[in-house]
Amino acid sequence: MNALCFGTRLAAAIAAAFTAPAFAADVQTDTGTLDEASAAKLFPSKAPYSPYAGRNFPARPLFGDTHTHTSYSMDAGAFGCRLGPRDAFRFGKGFEITASSGQQVKLSRPLDFIVVADHSDGFGFFPLLLAGDPKIMADPQGRKWNEMIQSGHGAEAAMDIVRSFGTGTISKAILPMPGTDAYRSAWLATIDAAEAENEPGKFTAFIGFEWTSNTGGNNLHRNIIFRENGDKARLTEPFVTMKPFGSDNPRDLWKWMGATVDKTGSDVLAIAHNGNLSNGRMFPIIESFSGKRIDRAYADSRMRWESLYEATQIKGDGETHPLLSPNDEFANFERWDKGNLDLTEKKKPEMLEFEYARSAYRNGLRMEAELGVNPYKFGMVGSTDAHTGLAAVEEDNFWGKTSSAEPSAGRASHPFVKSPDGKAVIMGWETTASGYAAVWATENTRASLFDAMKRKETYATTGPRMIVRFFGGFDFDAKDAASRLPANVGYAKGVPMGGDLSAAPNGKAPTFLVAALKDPIGANLDRYQIVKGWLDAKGETHERVYDVAVSGSRRIESDGRCRTPVGDTVDVANASWTNTIGATELAAVWTDPDFDPSQRAFYYGRVIEIPTPRWTAYDAKYFGVTMPKEVPMETTERAYTSPIWYTPAQKQRP
Repeated sequence: MNALCFGTRLAAAIAAAFTAPAFAADVQTDTGTLDEASAAKLFPSKAPYSPYAGRNFPARPLFGDTHTHTSYSMDAGAFGCRLGPRDAFRFGKGFEITASSGQQVKLSRPLDFIVVADHSDGFGFFPLLLAGDPKIMADPQGRKWNEMIQSGHGAEAAMDIVRSFGTGTISKAILPMPGTDAYRSAWLATIDAAEAENEPGKFTAFIGFEWTSNTGGNNLHRNIIFRENGDKARLTEPFVTMKPFGSDNPRDLWKWMGATVDKTGSDVLAIAHNGNLSNGRMFPIIESFSGKRIDRAYADSRMRWESLYEATQIKGDGETHPLLSPNDEFANFERWDKGNLDLTEKKKPEMLEFEYARSAYRNGLRMEAELGVNPYKFGMVGSTDAHTGLAAVEEDNFWGKTSSAEPSAGRASHPFVKSPDGKAVIMGWETTASGYAAVWATENTRASLFDAMKRKETYATTGPRMIVRFFGGFDFDAKDAASRLPANVGYAKGVPMGGDLSAAPNGKAPTFLVAALKDPIGANLDRYQIVKGWLDAKGETHERVYDVAVSGSRRIESDGRCRTPVGDTVDVANASWTNTIGATELAAVWTDPDFDPSQRAFYYGRVIEIPTPRWTAYDAKYFGVTMPKEVPMETTERAYTSPIWYTPAQKQRP
């Protein structure tokens, strides 16, 4: 008997069992006589003994990097990177390899996935530049860069390449362009590397690239990730920014993404990063390209293609800024706020609102009320943006932004980038050992990870692999936080991070089930916070931070804040700490005490670790150097969940 027929007959039997009076007559099925006793065995009224039986939701987070560069990126190559895509994937798998600086390097634990996201502009350029290709050497610009690299000034050459690219003065005659043999060869080699290293169920090697809009030095970069395998990715070539082959406008990138889906049958997504270096252009209300207020088409397209944002990485943290969140004592974290990417334009305070995730969430509420669509309804991930081929951002295993900044006695005191006039500088010690993406996927495959990213069931960490849950609903109660399996009740009663709530039942406020478990080899936890933003009836946005679970015997005051610091066990001189403070886990149920059912709102979780040594402390101890007084030697690692959004019922909307 075919399965469909069997299923139909069994369904009919079950229906009869629940509608007929007490099994007045036995039901004949293909499995025999279905009487009351056998039905009870087949269809038990209580859950199975095993609490894991039938579980179909993500059981553990998968950790990885959506933003690794190799020698295939022209700036990474100029900075000294000699590792290719296969090296980057193998390093992510946990293999010990030789770094470009000649040192041995290995992760503390393998990662679950890697996206090699080399810059699409100039694919295949650096190997030709390094080899002294005749066409490149015939160009004055190309010849200059080759001579700089050969004479040991690769870092200076790299910054010159970046500035030339940003100002549009790079010679188009020397860059491989889409459609050329050199360009396609580099793209196919990238695909082949991902295909060779992808191991479904064990390790995911994503196919991807970075679209690097950097006009005027203003960072609007996006990483592009393919859902499917190489057979489909080979049907296209990456989108570039250089005209006439491409565009620096995100609208045109989104059009390319739509055309790519139609052409290849592979879905794609984009992850923006480093809004802090965009000088007010990453999360606009007024588009810099047109000077016009963003419209419904912009909002629709951005949300169709950009479900995630890279909120923390080596070039600074992007959650919020102390000028935007003056009442948040944890807002002043790893700031890069001196200017745009190459420091050709100084930062102005009025730019900040349009650069950070939290202010984008706030503005998104207002724009949704105006446009009917929230253009900034994105989830959170962290990633490295390492230009070394090494996704290594643990504080005691930090391999820097570039290969020229791999571990050495002087890397902290060496300038990373200077403004053309020399008045602004970002020092090596200002680079941040961050971050990783955590994804709640059901399996370690391209499709499962990609789908979890699309639904925003993700969180960002600055490096530690703490396990973080965040659920929202209307029916959680205190006893739910006592469960050893918070996900069982979380998925049953609510929605996970990245989800939506709407139309609050009469008299009910949103409730949130939160839980966090420390990194097994990392530091204890200080607190679990919920950050709320909302739109009032006057169209103004607000934000507030609540402490919902804290370690030890500390008290959360009536205003939702714990003002007693967790303490500090860091021994800077020895680059060590003790887990004698903090908690190994935190869990709580929190109800919004200030909820207004007519107001749009967002909520996201932030988990703070106890203080630990920063990478600069590890460098000082290992190399026996004294850091300048302005160099921070401690850090408070953290995680940011994707938000849960509340939208009022239609009749309640302001």
